[in-house]
Amino acid sequence: MHGFIDGAIVAGIDGSASAVQAAVWAGTEARRRGRPLRLVQVYTLPNVCAPIAFGSLDEVREGLAKRAEEWLADARAAVLAEHPDVEITTAAREWSPVTALIQESQHAELVVLGSRGLGGFTGLLVGSTAVSVVAHAHCPIVVVRGRTLHSPPPVTGPVLVGADGSPDSEAALAFACEEAQVRGTGLTVVHAWNDTLADGVPRLRPLQVDAAGIDRAERAKLAEQVAGWQEKYPDVPIELDVARGRPVRTLLERGEDAQLIVVGCRGLGGFTGMMLGSTSQALIVHSPCPVAVVRPQLDAAGRRDVSPRDR
Repeated sequence: MHGFIDGAIVAGIDGSASAVQAAVWAGTEARRRGRPLRLVQVYTLPNVCAPIAFGSLDEVREGLAKRAEEWLADARAAVLAEHPDVEITTAAREWSPVTALIQESQHAELVVLGSRGLGGFTGLLVGSTAVSVVAHAHCPIVVVRGRTLHSPPPVTGPVLVGADGSPDSEAALAFACEEAQVRGTGLTVVHAWNDTLADGVPRLRPLQVDAAGIDRAERAKLAEQVAGWQEKYPDVPIELDVARGRPVRTLLERGEDAQLIVVGCRGLGGFTGMMLGSTSQALIVHSPCPVAVVRPQLDAAGRRDVSPRDR
């Protein structure tokens, strides 16, 4: 009914320049992966009890649908100008943007959104809405950002991934390795340790800590986590980056030279709650490059499928 294509790259369109930029980025990703691109615009009828000032409900629906098709046509033209060989389908849908996006993610390989907007996707990945989408999405979500407010997303530099040994960071590592390989670039695996957790709760460490010793121990654990992925992706140069500091600040600093930041939606240590609450907003609002949020996938038995040896 809605024309879903399994394995497509889906881009949310809302008429904004940011959404068009995200659609072009998604087109690049579709070309790299050899996947079709699906452009989706979701509009919602106004919830009013009194008669609508701009006409009948049917007239409003017709107007919103027409505007959606115009926005989709503009985004499609922008993508084709950069990638004329990418297969593109479009869909204008009347529904809740969050619910529609979650449904789209059931069929998509990747869902891509702009970082700011005008219409149905405005604020989609900010605050409580972000928690809902990330918690229930069935594929990775990418928020496309540039170095500055109006600049295009960077196309050079390594892929950056946050890792803490949790299943979520394993899923992020899997996605980041694949991205680095298809882009022909290196991968920087970042682990930040601190005397406080991401939620501000103090760690059970003495006041006098051996920072150098902790750093060595954390690096050894990170190397162990990454070893299987390096074996699976021998052509991807992988650099380990262990830092003492806040995870978000560390990622933002390293992200200045990156073309993509990849994180899991939750974790055990330095990246716990990375994509929840105020921390997620900081990364999405201030990141100098696109941000991918990855949830572990389940195998046929309902178990998390994140081990490099089983993939």
